Amino acid sequence: MMLTSALPDHEDLMQRIARDLIDSYDEELELEIEDRNIDGLDPAARSSDKAARQAYFKELFRLQGELVKLQDWVQHSKQKVVILFEGRDAAGKGGVIKRITQRLNPRVARVAALPAPNDRERTQWYFQRYAAHLPAAGEMVLFDRSWYNRAGVERVMGFCSDDEYEEFFRTVPEFEKMLVRSGIKLIKYWFSITDEEQHMRFLGRIHDPLKQWKLSPMDLESRRRWEEYTKAKEIMLERTHIAEAPWWVVQAVDKKKARLNCISHLLGQMPYQEVPHPPVELPARERHADYLRQPVPASMIVPEIY
Repeated sequence: MMLTSALPDHEDLMQRIARDLIDSYDEELELEIEDRNIDGLDPAARSSDKAARQAYFKELFRLQGELVKLQDWVQHSKQKVVILFEGRDAAGKGGVIKRITQRLNPRVARVAALPAPNDRERTQWYFQRYAAHLPAAGEMVLFDRSWYNRAGVERVMGFCSDDEYEEFFRTVPEFEKMLVRSGIKLIKYWFSITDEEQHMRFLGRIHDPLKQWKLSPMDLESRRRWEEYTKAKEIMLERTHIAEAPWWVVQAVDKKKARLNCISHLLGQMPYQEVPHPPVELPARERHADYLRQPVPASMIVPEIY
């Protein structure tokens, strides 16, 4: 279905796509705050965006510092944490996961992004392949999509039967209660965007050669079936919002605000404390009179083009 009155005019659309391109490049810029000129964004908007981006970076760095404290607490107190990120295609799940894990130890905070099940996995208990990625003590696992695939894409695209769909809803509350009873802290986020915003982000991917790989035939089909996904989401939230593991909805039309809001909320879900560490002292390097460093053959050295 084509959008009509909901679509912005061409000039506004191109401005928004340009801003979206800037946002995609900001992942690298977050390591060194600097300005960047992108063709297509007018000077006035660029100046306004610069101040907003700097404020965003400042708060993101502060929150990431708190995430490091959370990581230390999880590891020190042997916590087990599972965080699910669900939402439509292009809702920003991957972006917030990157910002959460950007400065954390991948041995403590790891991401599980499972591909479509293979032939063997399709014959297993549905939750089996997800259970294999659950955390041990002192670990955090962030699921970039999760067992809720059955309530979303599998339902809408016809990859599961009606009986399998209903069995999922009978099982998932008990499965999650079992996880919580075992000592796992389970947090579930749904990233919510509008019809118009997803349309714009898909156009941005089409126009950005660095992001075109993100557009799969399944993504394009999901765009066509927007209303079916909406109904599936509403049923999912209604039937799986339980006291032991409630859903939290992140308003994600503004990606930067969504990242900050999600990280801030995540930090508030756990009673973490800063773990004291002894001061680190760099030991003196040992030196031996008989040590001779061997030269590296020139044929092994990478050419210094830059």
